[in-house]
Amino acid sequence: MDTGIAQARDDDTSSLRASIDLRVAFGRLRRRMREVDTELSASQVSVLARLNKGEAASASALAALEGVKPQSMAVTIAALEELGLVARTPDPSDGRRHIIALTQEGALRSSGLRAARGEWLAQTMDTELTDDERKTVIDAMAIIERLARA
Repeated sequence: MDTGIAQARDDDTSSLRASIDLRVAFGRLRRRMREVDTELSASQVSVLARLNKGEAASASALAALEGVKPQSMAVTIAALEELGLVARTPDPSDGRRHIIALTQEGALRSSGLRAARGEWLAQTMDTELTDDERKTVIDAMAIIERLARA
């Protein structure tokens, strides 16, 4: 019976097992939430989110943040541009670069994706978890937040 959850030690409270289980569970949840919008690829959704947060404004900066080659980012940006979700404008300070920005439709789509994923997660938790399990999730999130600040 392989559930994909680590069995690092027989001790259920080991830090190693907890860290592996947490990474695996978050990875699965992140992949599942990406499935909420199947029209866009995971890389396209990620670029929209980064632009929406103001994390980058050029293709090279986006490529660096995403850990992909500039050529791959150019393909992603071109697809988003074709869908009307981003626009390129010349960088006034560097004629070789373009500024990548969300269009109004792109901003609405990015916000809509966040809302749709939030709705999916809330609805799934409502139908799949008991009241006690939801309380456990809330308690666990406080602990995970504390880990994130360590």
